[in-house]
Amino acid sequence: MGRRVAVAATGPVSADAGMAAAAAGGNAVDAAIAAMVAAMTTEPGIVSVLGGAFVTVWPAGGEPEVVDGNVEMPGRGLPRERFGTGLREVTTSYGGGLTLYAGHGSVATPGAFAALGVAHDRHGTAPWREVLAPGVTAARDGYAVGAAAASYLALTGESVFGWDPHTRPLVRRADGSPVQAGDLVRNPDLATTLEHIGAEGARSLYTGDLGARIAADMHERGGLVTAADLTAYRAQVRTPLRIRLGDWDLATNPPPSVGGPMLAVMLGELAAAEGWDWAWVVEVQRRVLTYRTRVHDLSTDLEEDGYALLEAVERHGLAGLPTSSSTAHVSAADSDGTVCAITASSGYGSGATVPGTGMMLNNCLGEPELNRLGLHALEPGTRLASNMAPSVARAHDGSVLAVGSPGADRITTALMQVLARHCLHGDPVQEAIDAPRVHVRVLDGDVQVDHEDDEALVAAIGALGLPAYSHGPRSMFFGGVGAAWRDSGGTLAAAGDPRREAATRVSA
Repeated sequence: MGRRVAVAATGPVSADAGMAAAAAGGNAVDAAIAAMVAAMTTEPGIVSVLGGAFVTVWPAGGEPEVVDGNVEMPGRGLPRERFGTGLREVTTSYGGGLTLYAGHGSVATPGAFAALGVAHDRHGTAPWREVLAPGVTAARDGYAVGAAAASYLALTGESVFGWDPHTRPLVRRADGSPVQAGDLVRNPDLATTLEHIGAEGARSLYTGDLGARIAADMHERGGLVTAADLTAYRAQVRTPLRIRLGDWDLATNPPPSVGGPMLAVMLGELAAAEGWDWAWVVEVQRRVLTYRTRVHDLSTDLEEDGYALLEAVERHGLAGLPTSSSTAHVSAADSDGTVCAITASSGYGSGATVPGTGMMLNNCLGEPELNRLGLHALEPGTRLASNMAPSVARAHDGSVLAVGSPGADRITTALMQVLARHCLHGDPVQEAIDAPRVHVRVLDGDVQVDHEDDEALVAAIGALGLPAYSHGPRSMFFGGVGAAWRDSGGTLAAAGDPRREAATRVSA
């Protein structure tokens, strides 16, 4: 029997792309990349080719690693007066009301495809062209718009995505109304772009004709990304953070990412406790996320401050701490024992598309939660903050797991609860994903506990005396955890989150 693969993806097209890569001789890494490229192709507004991504891989018989393809602050070679321009202030009803910045001035240097290319070069087994082929087919032949993209575009379609004539055909019907779930959309320009990247390699997006088109569009329409930014960009291979959770060894995103260190600290505190205690889950979130808003969100050196957080908690416990947006995630595992988790983000979307390429641009410089120091305040070449925390794990019995979630600052709290339930308390993965969730929101020093309906959880919040807001039985506000694994007996499986549109597949 040949290699088999399990995938937890964003929807049917994405999951099927993972299976196609496996059929082409691919492993978990190929399947995860194919699924993510398909998501970038078929989920306009949610995630795109020109965003950022992290790829976490634990190869069979090897050590885990993280390929950091997060976005960077652009502007190499530009005069100072260009910074602070090219922005469109937008107020949307998304997330209960949000002010953000779109336009070309909101675009950060993209890194997602650089990371996908490096991960494939280091770990893939299928031809690169074949890994991208399902995305090409979906863009050229058309894809049905998913419920998540349709919902987001209904809220932001005019304010964020309605101003650029190159974007409107991708998010609007012929009569000008927003596309609806199930509508067929084609993006032939993106199909041609992906074919080019498949033939020339991921670096062609940065140094070839495609890079020149991106830089020219930026120059003409007030953006900061230059040819020098694209040429200089490199995905970085990093040693992950390692966390012991019962019988599991978990590897996740290290600094300068914010998500990984926060997840590591929260899981460490839950691992030291006995049993599941909602009050302690809420208190751990409150302390760690309050620290984040006071330190990490205003940090000029995320790597240094990330490791300082880990050291402080190791020495003193939580007492030692001072008192997006749109993302997509894919997990894959194969029968050899390799696991791969990819999380990608384009922010809320800039609303702009590079003419003739079909590639929608990110707005990561316009996300308020990632730019607390101010718009365009960082030095060119600086990696931006990120909540993303794709994670992989191995257990003593040989089981392997890939897991992650979209959901902006709810990524870490969703993963904290799912991983604690499964790795520490032995809940089956699907039950751990389905269980009620809570998230402590910290803004300007004020705390609010967002939660799903659960009698014990509501009682614990009441006992703590904290203001609370119920999102009902289940809400996509709390992320969309996807997991794929191989158990100790060699059985492959995958689990999706009922809170969001998701699809799982296991190859025959």
